[in-house]
Amino acid sequence: MDREILHIITKTVATVLLMLCCLTAAAQNDAQLTQYWEVPSLYNPAATGTTDYLRIRGAARLQWVGIKNAPKTFSAVAESPLQIGKKRIGLGVNLGQESLGLFSNFNANLQASYKLRIFKGELGIGVQVGLLNQKFEGSKVVIPDGDDYHQSTDEAIPDQDMSGNSVDLGVGLWYTHKLFYVGAGALHLTNPKVKLSVEGSESNETQEYQIETPRMLYFTAGSNIRLKNTLFELMPSVFVKTDLSMFTAEATLQARYNRFLRFGVGYRWKDAVSVMVGADIKNFFIGYAYDYPTSAISKASSGSHEVVVGYSLKLNFDGKNRNKHRNIRIM
Repeated sequence: MDREILHIITKTVATVLLMLCCLTAAAQNDAQLTQYWEVPSLYNPAATGTTDYLRIRGAARLQWVGIKNAPKTFSAVAESPLQIGKKRIGLGVNLGQESLGLFSNFNANLQASYKLRIFKGELGIGVQVGLLNQKFEGSKVVIPDGDDYHQSTDEAIPDQDMSGNSVDLGVGLWYTHKLFYVGAGALHLTNPKVKLSVEGSESNETQEYQIETPRMLYFTAGSNIRLKNTLFELMPSVFVKTDLSMFTAEATLQARYNRFLRFGVGYRWKDAVSVMVGADIKNFFIGYAYDYPTSAISKASSGSHEVVVGYSLKLNFDGKNRNKHRNIRIM
């Protein structure tokens, strides 16, 4: 019985410490996706409108399966090019929801990018503005009574549901060439500080907690390499993110057959190895990725699962499109 109580206390303390790390330090609010190349505008507003397609993508990720209260992520992006005279712009929107135990955050962003022809490629200059919402379910915190190590009235631990909002900004550059693409984005430019207060409370005496979201820098690069005399193409890519105190990098190599079936492997530095499969079926895409942790967390988790689904619709902007409809009066 004593061992069972100790086990409950240990789990409770671990959960509370995890939540307090989010409340008192900088919080990571951007989704970690192994199939990052399918949702580039999630990390860089300049990536909107880089193709002639209206693209919609949804991603769901279960991280560290086997660990209670591990992160769960859902993200959605929609982006499209728009032709205004001879000028081309990109418009987009993205949504993200992540939960980590009793802590959760939600962000929604509107994006726009301006396109320039340069060096036989296209440079996108993008900006986004959005809303960042964060919550903590303090009413679900359990602090055991009757021991010498905890106080059930510890003011450092919220015991009520709290939430807060902040405006969020981001910018980016994205260059696309027929041989490669490369991009750099900066999100959370204002280093937003979300003040959490009791939900539904109008009292100024309510204790507040503050979460600071660090500025994040993202770098993406990749290429499509056709193999001669085959229906295969190789698609290497890299993805780097940092807030100048934390650094994460990953590399991926995929092979695609006949623009239909794809499979690949990846490695995230000091974190996980990945395998992935996907298929492009007419205008639809579906992809699955499995991450196996290479860190000590593998002792508690069997890995992470991720699914991305999407739809693309070809748009017609100019007379060069073969599907252009001619006026029957001049046929």
